[in-house]
Formats: sequence, C-alpha cells, structure tokens
Amino acid sequence: MIKPLHSKALLRYLVLCASLGTATFASTPALANQQADKAAISARLHDWAAAFNTRDAAEACTLFAPDLISTVQGAADAGRDAVCARLSALLENTDVSFHYRPDIQEILVSGGMAVVRLVWTLTEQQGEQQNVSQEAGLDVFKRQPDGQWSIIRFMSFPIEPD
Repeated sequence: MIKPLHSKALLRYLVLCASLGTATFASTPALANQQADKAAISARLHDWAAAFNTRDAAEACTLFAPDLISTVQGAADAGRDAVCARLSALLENTDVSFHYRPDIQEILVSGGMAVVRLVWTLTEQQGEQQNVSQEAGLDVFKRQPDGQWSIIRFMSFPIEPD
C-alpha cells in the first residue's frame, strides 16, 4: 500500500519540483536570448568600425578583452596591448584617411561564447590615391562578467583579388 504524503512532505516535494523546473528552464538558452546576443555582438562590431573611422583608438580598443590573442597574416601573435598600440599608431597618421566597414557573414552563439565570421572592407585615401582592400576574419567573443561581449581571439587575412 502506498503511504500518503503528509502536508509538510508534500509541500517540500512541490517546492523541489518547482525549483528543478525553474533551474531547467533558466539553463536552457532561449531563441530570443540568442537573437539579443547576436544583435549585441553585431552592434559591438559596428561600434568598433565607427570608433576606428573617427580615429578613436581608445574606444575601438574596448572591443578587445584583456586576454585577447590576435593572429594576423604576416605578424606575430599579439595581445591586447600590442594590438591597441598598433591601432593607435595607425590612427595617428592624419596623412591617410581610413574607413572600415564590416560585412558580418555569420554569428554562432553558444552560452557565453560566440564565433563571428566576417569580411572587413578597408578604404584608404591619401590625396587622390585610393586603395580598397578586404580581410576575412574569424572572431571569438566571450561574454565578460559585466555582460558585455568582447573579442578574446581573432584571426584575419587579406582576400586577394582574382
């Protein structure tokens, strides 16, 4: 014979079931959250381009996490300080105007990590001479403790015209 649960035992059982259900739903990423994360990452990349295009190196560097490692063709791997120093030096050259535009191809989000495939188009102008180049890139983002998405790894390489 099954013994009926006492009211305190029944209450504890119901509270346990409710808390397990809440924990399960809370740990399951909702599609809406993924869309919000993708939008936030996309905004960070466009904000970076805007900062670069206005020569605000300090603002542009906020996209990079403290533990950044960059891999760029023709250069040694570099951390955040080295990347930001190169960026600052480049943007101090007022003889050349620069304009970067991101073309985001794909954003994959899984929990607190995301991978972005994109192509950057750089237009450089010095006097009458203009040069347009493209770089393919793969960025790995991590959600930081403050909730902001930052790049922890990136790779880029030039796309050679056919």
